[in-house]
Amino acid sequence: MTPEPQRLQYLEAMGLTAWVARYRLPNALPTPEVEWASPGPEAATPPPPGERLHALLDEAAQARDATPREAPAEPEPPQRPPAGPGKARALLGDIVPAIESEAAAEPVAARPAQRAGEALRFTLQVACLDGRWLILLPREAPPGATEVRLLRHLLQAAGVVPEQMPAFEAFRWPQVEGLPVEAPLEEAREGLQAFLAGRQRRGWVPERLLVFGDDAVLDELLGVADAHCPLLGLPAWQGPALEELAGSAAAKRALWPRIADWRDAWEAGHAPG
Repeated sequence: MTPEPQRLQYLEAMGLTAWVARYRLPNALPTPEVEWASPGPEAATPPPPGERLHALLDEAAQARDATPREAPAEPEPPQRPPAGPGKARALLGDIVPAIESEAAAEPVAARPAQRAGEALRFTLQVACLDGRWLILLPREAPPGATEVRLLRHLLQAAGVVPEQMPAFEAFRWPQVEGLPVEAPLEEAREGLQAFLAGRQRRGWVPERLLVFGDDAVLDELLGVADAHCPLLGLPAWQGPALEELAGSAAAKRALWPRIADWRDAWEAGHAPG
């Protein structure tokens, strides 16, 4: 059973607002789970994240001061001060400063193995051509006018002519910060699936996936192999990023043979029956 915080996160990814009842309706039977009482004063507003972080830092400092430490046999070498975000993550995760120094000294390539309790972080720009072809761009900012124009010309040259070019919208994961994470990859995949399921209300029924750009997290998330995306169950194509294509004539020429079959796939989707 999905815990309530994760369930609310998936609902938010789908674009659904979760409403929670606070008052008993007139003439309504009392709930067997809660004893209704007259409304009391409003609960105190929780402190902002900055204050909570400072409180955790203070608690960690007090815990270190209260813990007796044995005198070292030899002088300890001076410790290099860690980066600010690493300090916060260490204190929020286990409140053990040694973890932070070990993570700072560890090679970057080995860090994904320590992602057990940390959510995957990524941002996608998402659009859907006539509700049929899903387009993903692994980037923070939406494509500019030049890149959108390039995409339109690229599609037209390949024989793919949608009724109108769709607007890109951002999907960021995690949707809610600070939730406990047990399976980062699986939870991120379920979050993306929930986001796309919510867009079905707009008429999105993807038949094919196009990915412009390469990103290690996105590659792990989608698992595209042999022109297929098992996560979404769709035929998939992945090519250079739009910004790379916009600045390189050689990249455009190299791309042409790879999109020669787009026209047939687009027209096949329009065929009756």
